[in-house]
Order: sequence, then structure tokens, then C-alpha cells
Amino acid sequence: MALLRDHDLSAAFDHASRSYDRMTSASPGYHSHLRRSARRLGLAHEGSGLTVLDLGCGTGASTQALLHAAPHATITGVDASAGMLRRAQAKQWPGSVSFAHVPVESMTTAGFTGPYDAVFAAYLFRNLADPDAVLRLVHDVLRPGGRLVVHEYALGGRPVHRAIWSAVMSGLVVPWGRLNGDASLYEHLRRSVLDFDTATQFAQRLGRAGFTQVRTLPLPGWQTGITHTFTARRR
Repeated sequence: MALLRDHDLSAAFDHASRSYDRMTSASPGYHSHLRRSARRLGLAHEGSGLTVLDLGCGTGASTQALLHAAPHATITGVDASAGMLRRAQAKQWPGSVSFAHVPVESMTTAGFTGPYDAVFAAYLFRNLADPDAVLRLVHDVLRPGGRLVVHEYALGGRPVHRAIWSAVMSGLVVPWGRLNGDASLYEHLRRSVLDFDTATQFAQRLGRAGFTQVRTLPLPGWQTGITHTFTARRR
């Protein structure tokens, strides 16, 4: 199966949105890992006036993590899937949180030009046809010294990491998706991680896009070596 891209991927997420929160809630550590990555932005003790862009916000799990990590910030979540955004917008949010139906590739033409104090992107870059182009956009919308955190499935490079990912996906996640009529999305998820950068390669990609102070940080539990937090700054 070929990887889903652009409209096909958005449509698959639209269809899966009705059961997506149930799926992620069943994944050990899913929400706690997002909160850990959001805290790594280092915004908790900064005052009001901060602006944070949440790229690929989905049903709002990453947005909620950001709200915990930066309670005084103005947070804008953007996503290409209308179905996922409807789930996010149906939840309770303070007035400092808003959402927009915009593909990340089009965020600047849609008026999201910043400058932002921080950008958070969870489970996004491996789904993009051109991650380098989007990293350049992110770099441009951040203020000088602005912070980027990417929370992503990027394997550590050892064969055991691929083996664990493949076993979990083939044994649990893809069958669950098949039962819910979303087999194509979860098969895409399985393949997208195997085909994407290793953690080292993605850190190098960040450097090529002009980011500095790039760090690769592990996450605990079964996702050690599978999911990483990447932190970086714009010069």
C-alpha cells in the first residue's frame, strides 16, 4: 500500500475522527508523553502574551498538552482534517485557544505568519509530502529565538525499535483500525514510521532547515527508541 498524502490523508483522518480519541486513549503513555513534550518548550513560568502555534492539532490532544504547559499563552491549533477539528472544537476550551482548518503547507498564505513565540508539532512531519518545506515555513513564522518542539515517531535506528513498532502495529493497531473501518489510515501509520527518518536523521533535517540548539530527547515506556521529542530554536 502506498502512503496516503494530502487530500487522501485528510479524508482518512476525517473518517477516523469519530473513534480516534478512543484509540489514542488506549495507547499507554499517549497523553502523558504529549504533556512531557509540551513542557519541553519551557514556557510554564512565562507570563501572558505568548503566542503558540499547534501544527497538526487533530482532535486537540496536543492542544490540551500545550494548555497545561503554557497556561497563559494564546494557542492556535491548525489541521487539514475538518473531521478531526470538529472533535477538537466540540471540547471545552478557554478563550485563549482557537482552531483553524488549514493545511500546514498553506498556513502562511492563510494568514498565519506570526511571529510566534513557539511552535509545537505532534505526529505531523512523517505525514508530509515535503517536510523540509514545512520546516522552512515554521522557521519563518517563529520570532528570532523562538522555540520549536516536535513530538514524533522517529525510530532510534536499532533493529529492535523497528521490530517493536511493527509488532505493536501489526498485532494491535491495524486490526483495531480494520474493525472500525479505518484500515487504510492505520496501515499508513505503520508504514509512515518505518519509511520516515530515524531520530538522528530528523535532528539533522532540523539543522539543515536553519534551527539551532537541536536536541533529541527520549520518551519512557514501550515507546523508548520509537517516539522522541525534538527541541530547537530559531536563530
